[in-house]
Amino acid sequence: MEAVYIDKNINLVNACRKGSRGAQFELYKLYERAMYSAALRIVNHEAEAEDVVQEAFLDAFLRIGDFRGDTTFGLWLKQIIVNKSINCLRKRRMEFTNLDGVEVAAEESADQEDLQWRVEEVKAAVKGLADGYRVVLTLYLFEGYDHEEISHILKISEVTSRSQLMRAKAKLRNILEKKGARDEY
Repeated sequence: MEAVYIDKNINLVNACRKGSRGAQFELYKLYERAMYSAALRIVNHEAEAEDVVQEAFLDAFLRIGDFRGDTTFGLWLKQIIVNKSINCLRKRRMEFTNLDGVEVAAEESADQEDLQWRVEEVKAAVKGLADGYRVVLTLYLFEGYDHEEISHILKISEVTSRSQLMRAKAKLRNILEKKGARDEY
């Protein structure tokens, strides 16, 4: 059975297709904050995140005719945001370590730990990660992409994606432990 998406903003999308600036502004107001947060988690730079959001909305409104409605407008827009954020990082010459053929330790053991960390310390620690680690961690944990999707988006292997995630988690844990942010082991 195929998933059916009901987009509560379809009327605004249809108005945008007809060139309504008011509808564009309404969609912008509805999604700007969430899209900025997603972009900021990836690019880790406020001005670049703002640029990504502006460019993504411009592209979305220029290509609104390409929106088929097989997902919600928000999901379609978020994909544009993620792609533009990744392109922004590529412009900064982001490099991933190619780890094809390297055995990856099971990530489940780290996931099963029930740790309580304060949100602001975690956010600060995530911002401190290297681009490659932060991007994979953000796409996997915050944006909900799986390793296959991440590998396609970033043009890396699934093994590299898994390894980057594992290393990002280890580095994040290390940063937080050094800061004493972990309540208990």
